[in-house]
Amino acid sequence: MQLLLTIALLAGLWSAACLAQSPLDQIRNKATGAQPANTTGGGLSTDKITAGLKEALTVSTGNAVAATGHTDGFLKNEAIKILLPDKLRTASKGMRVLGMGPQLDELEVGMNRAAEQATPLAKPIFISAVKKMSFEDARKILSGGDTAATDYFKKQSTDQLTTAFTPTVHKAMENVGVVKQYDQLVQNPMAASLVGSDTFSLDRYVVGKTLDGLFYMLGEEEKKIRKNPAAQTTALLKEVFGKKL
Repeated sequence: MQLLLTIALLAGLWSAACLAQSPLDQIRNKATGAQPANTTGGGLSTDKITAGLKEALTVSTGNAVAATGHTDGFLKNEAIKILLPDKLRTASKGMRVLGMGPQLDELEVGMNRAAEQATPLAKPIFISAVKKMSFEDARKILSGGDTAATDYFKKQSTDQLTTAFTPTVHKAMENVGVVKQYDQLVQNPMAASLVGSDTFSLDRYVVGKTLDGLFYMLGEEEKKIRKNPAAQTTALLKEVFGKKL
């Protein structure tokens, strides 16, 4: 719920654009460059606008990580659950007929457990991206599309997240027996003919799907909040985003 409340601050700024002469309208004008950065008569500085957005994004990304980085955070969320690789999934019906269903199920569970163990590593990387945010970055996010903040995080953090997730995913999959399960599965001629390519990496597949799931959650929450302004959670956020006519 807190995630919904904090990212909602983004939508509050956008919806206020329709309210002529409102304090929020003044904030948006500053964020889009329509007015000077520093004003008198109660106007908010660009520093404060940026600080308010950074605080909102720090809280919201932390909660997004928390929502995925626990047992069943991926496995029980049908929107981001990591499924078997496409080619192996194609062969799964025949493999189940041959009695390999339990191995396939264990492999799928193991991949999701690896993702759940990796996502907590995203929190400091997201915080670092927020700290590096310039006023220009903040302006683009505040006046951008439904997933402008998510797009910013993708651009700023994908490489770091991939580097951070890879060893954790590999270790987690080894610990839960995923690598062994996969090796056993591909010994089956039916599976081997489909996934036996030298270019396929199970680690890379799981890391990629982990990133997809994490960014999907960020994007969905951002879209909801832009359409559903709600209460602010700190004094700074109230000052930056909470002014009314």
